[in-house]
Amino acid sequence: MRKPPPFDSQYEAAGSLAERIVAEGAYCVAAIGAFSGDETRSADEVFLEQNTRFQAHIADAAALDAQLAELVFCLDRLTAEVSADLDSFRGLTLREKMAGWVSRQRMWRMYTERVREAPVIERLLDLLTKSDALAGLIAGQRAALTERHKAAELGLVDIVEQRRRLVVSIDIARLKMKELNAKALTTQGRIGVYGNRAHWEQMEAERRALKAEVERISAGEHEMRDDSQRRERFIGLFQAFVDSLNGRIAACNALLRKLLIDVEERLIIYQAQVDTDRPGMKVRIKPELFPDIAAPIRLFEKGMLVAQDLERRKSRADIELARRFPTYAESPPETSGAPLIDTARRSFRFSLPFPRS
Repeated sequence: MRKPPPFDSQYEAAGSLAERIVAEGAYCVAAIGAFSGDETRSADEVFLEQNTRFQAHIADAAALDAQLAELVFCLDRLTAEVSADLDSFRGLTLREKMAGWVSRQRMWRMYTERVREAPVIERLLDLLTKSDALAGLIAGQRAALTERHKAAELGLVDIVEQRRRLVVSIDIARLKMKELNAKALTTQGRIGVYGNRAHWEQMEAERRALKAEVERISAGEHEMRDDSQRRERFIGLFQAFVDSLNGRIAACNALLRKLLIDVEERLIIYQAQVDTDRPGMKVRIKPELFPDIAAPIRLFEKGMLVAQDLERRKSRADIELARRFPTYAESPPETSGAPLIDTARRSFRFSLPFPRS
């Protein structure tokens, strides 16, 4: 199994890539908006340049999405490690057991103080800080993508509509040429058969005028056909860009959904291990301190977080991400399928056979 990179370095790399993608994305949107404005270069030259930059942007965007997915799963793995460390505190030490033979209350006081002083609590708070930063990065990407998608789609629709009108005009021109050619052929057949010489010369002039009109319409039809084919070529490129934006918006939604569900899980673990009624414990987790994950924290503040449906929602979020990011959806064998915290487990104070003092 490959070893995942550290969160901080991966987060910095994702942030740098996101900044570069913003500029390239702006270029792509501007290119769609200014599609008909560049008359100084050939269509082939423009297409080769834009195709290179569009494809590079799409590839970079896919790499960024993969990095964001890796960061989400990295936090998930770190949460599993913290939970495992917290679970190690569930058992009583020998010193606590010995104190329990004298005083049950002293035993549990010693146990509670040991859990409260555990450094893993700080690690949970650090996970919330990292979750907030990552949620901000993903939400920022989603907002930029939504705006970019709207502008690019409007430009693409305009290009497609102009091509549709060109196709209609080409069909009309071809029908008109067919009609004029038929008239010219009929006129040519009548020359030398009906009328006198003056009449023949008049019909020849009419035939030449019809053929000249056919050639004029044909030249216009040829230009429209070239323009239509040029638009068709670029439409495929622009459509791939718009589709990638749409897919990235959906990916950001899925990543945020999983991340916020995972934040709920971290808060439930914190709530299960820490006496949140103790002064100073709950105040360390406030919506204003973590603005980008404020929604689950508000539930935490109100005591409305419940673990009953968390496993089901987490499983659905994992399945959705596994479909989009199969590489990053692989769970470590030691944690796969196991809940991060056993909320149904009974407290030790009811299961251990210590005498009452």
